[in-house]
Amino acid sequence: MIRRITLDRGQRLTRDDLPRSGGLDAEVIGVAARIIDDVRARGDAALREYTRTLDNAEVDELRVPRAEIEAALDAVGTDFLDAISAAAGAIAAFHERQVTQSWFSAEEGGIFLGQKVTPLARVGIYVPGGRACYPSSVLMNAIPAQVAGVEEIAMVVPPAADGTVNPYTLAAAATVGVEEIYKVGGAQAVAALAYGTGSIPAVDKVTGPGNAYVTAAKKLVMGDVGIDMLAGPSEVLVLADDTALPAFVAIDLMAQAEHDPRAATYVVTTDPDLPDALDEALAVLLAEAPRREVIERSLADNGLVVLCPDLASALDAVDLIAPEHLEVQTADPFDLLGSIRNAGAIFLGHFTPESIGDYVAGPNHTLPTGGTARFSSPLSVDDFVKKSSVISYSFEALEIDGSTAVTIAEAEGLDAHARAVTLRLEAMTGAGEGE
Repeated sequence: MIRRITLDRGQRLTRDDLPRSGGLDAEVIGVAARIIDDVRARGDAALREYTRTLDNAEVDELRVPRAEIEAALDAVGTDFLDAISAAAGAIAAFHERQVTQSWFSAEEGGIFLGQKVTPLARVGIYVPGGRACYPSSVLMNAIPAQVAGVEEIAMVVPPAADGTVNPYTLAAAATVGVEEIYKVGGAQAVAALAYGTGSIPAVDKVTGPGNAYVTAAKKLVMGDVGIDMLAGPSEVLVLADDTALPAFVAIDLMAQAEHDPRAATYVVTTDPDLPDALDEALAVLLAEAPRREVIERSLADNGLVVLCPDLASALDAVDLIAPEHLEVQTADPFDLLGSIRNAGAIFLGHFTPESIGDYVAGPNHTLPTGGTARFSSPLSVDDFVKKSSVISYSFEALEIDGSTAVTIAEAEGLDAHARAVTLRLEAMTGAGEGE
């Protein structure tokens, strides 16, 4: 069912072995570019037209009215509201530990240095919608922004065919106090957030996952507005030894594969019996899976089992793949934590499925995909602040450091840079002589 690779001793996995398609399709980028240009030119009229033609929904008022939010709170039931409140509390507690304070230091000789941390003024969060709902994405994007101190949060979400937004999504937003919500999705929503329309004021940064057109739009507006990351298809990698239960591994692969036929699922194992046992477990579990067709396509197209001769080889394969989600289902998972370099989120132990991190553990589930965990991090409070360096020199300090700056400026051929220092020194020296 899933493609297999067996590595001999001394053999290494390569990126060519991985079921990854690479960057964004040029045609998708072209479509997103045309949509962005149209929204910039026609504003709300373009948003309504794309909502009608792409989402099959007629929307007159783009902003979700308060009455619809209140109706959603009444519709979802207390069990869901209690669950969302519990998850929100855990997510807030985790992200509060990420807060970075401004700092300042008065150095000897009249030098004052520091770093000023400032929350972004206004951000836009994209929440997937339409046929599905992702209330957890509301929490994972809105809460770190709130913890960072962002004052204005605008949320965009594609409406259903009847022009409404899924009540679970709205209830999640209401639970965390997000009330500026717009019924628009796709590349057109990213364009509206980036450049503004009559109904939607522009933001400083756009965060949140979406389809390929949303990702392409974020890539195109980057620079005019900040973005969190360019998210690709979701991924999970299970690192397993002979203590792993095949059913646990199988269901965790299925949990990822049910997202999307393009979702990638990896197993890296040192147990030669696991691949066959995994196929058997998948056959049993798939028989009762409501999203069986999507899962089977994902596993067949984008699944990979790598059998390694030893643990060192397995860890090498994990770091090459650099997965979005890494589950460590081994005898001593904590012993391996220090040896893992590349992973968006690390789930340690047989009883820590990825889904617990998706919803309630607290860490953010917006994670780097496509191997970008080699150089990227999960969404965090840091994504919603900016940092300014602070520098102040007295004349005495400029006298001490000025010659160093002049020497470097002259080496670079930047005369005005050097003169900006010497002019001040000469002026003060002259003033002193005049006295």
